[in-house]
Order: sequence, then C-alpha cells, then structure tokens
Amino acid sequence: MAKKGGSKHLKRLAAPAFLPILRKEFKWVVKPSPGPHPISRSIPLLVLIRDILKLAENAREAKRIIFDGEVLIDGRVIKNYKFPVGLMDTVAIPKIDMYIRIIPHVVKYLWYINIPKEEANLKLVRIENKTLVRGNKVQLNLTDGRNILVSREESRKYRTLDTLLIEVPTQKIIQHIPLELNKIVIVIDGRNAGRIGKVVGIQEQPGIKRKRCLVTLEEFQGHRFQTILDYIMVVGEKAPVIKIT
Repeated sequence: MAKKGGSKHLKRLAAPAFLPILRKEFKWVVKPSPGPHPISRSIPLLVLIRDILKLAENAREAKRIIFDGEVLIDGRVIKNYKFPVGLMDTVAIPKIDMYIRIIPHVVKYLWYINIPKEEANLKLVRIENKTLVRGNKVQLNLTDGRNILVSREESRKYRTLDTLLIEVPTQKIIQHIPLELNKIVIVIDGRNAGRIGKVVGIQEQPGIKRKRCLVTLEEFQGHRFQTILDYIMVVGEKAPVIKIT
C-alpha cells in the first residue's frame, strides 16, 4: 500500500534556513507539531530552548525543562517539546526571570528580544479573515490560529489586516489598530522581513486581492521601500504599542 499522511520526521538539511542548527553534524531535527504556526514560520520549542536560548546542552536537558512545566507560551504552560513557536509569541520562564518575544529579524527571519515582565501577557495579532457564525456573531480569525467572537455591530469597525493588541491567555481585546496611512508597521515576511516603517502609500486596485496590493513604507531614516499588504503588520499609531525591537 502507498504511504498515507505526511512524515513525522524532519531532516536537518530540509529544515527552515533560519534555524540555528548544524546541518551536517546530525541527520535529524525536531519537526514542529501541527499548531498555531506552519513549519516554515516557526521554531520548535526544543530548538528554542537548546539552540537559541542556550538553556540546555542537549535534547534530554531541554525536554526536562519543558516537561517540568517551566515554559509558558502566551500565558499557558506548554509541555510539548515539538510545539511551534512563531511570530509575536511571548515565552516566559519565571524560574529564571526570563521573558522574550519572537519577532521578525532582518537577517535571521525569526529571532527573540527580551521584554519586561509586564508585557509577557500582551500580544499583537493580525486579523486574517472574518466569518459569520451562529448566534449573529462574527468570528475574527487571527494570525496564530486564534478566533475571537464579537457582535455583528462591533465587527464593523474591524477590517482584514488590522491589528489587535490582546491579553493572553484570556484573549481580551485591549486595543484596535487599523491599517491606514501614517501607521507604524513591521514587515513580517519577504526579503524585507524585520524592517519597521511608516505607511506612506497604499495602492489598492480593482480586481486585485487586497493582500496583494503594494504598500510604500518609509523608515525612520527617510529611506522608502515597497512590499505587499500581506507582508506587514501594524504595530502602533506613532510608535509601537509594545516592545518589538
């Protein structure tokens, strides 16, 4: 019989290029389990603990840290060493007073920054889609697989590609940041990933999906560049609402 389903294993040579692992010293690497982020845009929790944060010397030590419930992601204890950690996720290890956020990086694509303890329960998420569900409610589908239900009347102020500042793990909406001119955004994909700038132009055209429309950004140094709307996330009005650099 033919093989059914995908592979449960991942070779190091086939792993995403941004993972800081030795490609030829060993054959296999942890494959992220299905979760809030795809393989191409996530870091397995074990790799984060061992290879990026350097909190363990080998996989056995990293698993012990994770299995003991020492690691919280977005306010929840995670004991799955294959859990995919991705864009804007907050990782907390209270035992050693470490709090970090995963952000887009200009060179490394995904990397981490240290954040204050007060921001460990705050997260930026982008609205990917809106769905009408039973009970005259609208479901906001967000970047990391989250769904938030709002009333039909309230949903009118939310538009696809807008950003929400939420509290985790409760998912309470703290602030709504619409995608408009003069807003501060960070590029989350493409060759400009990690760059931050102000929106100075949006070229929306009939017949072209909004996510594929060109947007012109201006960096704080005055340099301008272009990308598409699908590759950006709004992070603030005049400055980022939380620490992202």
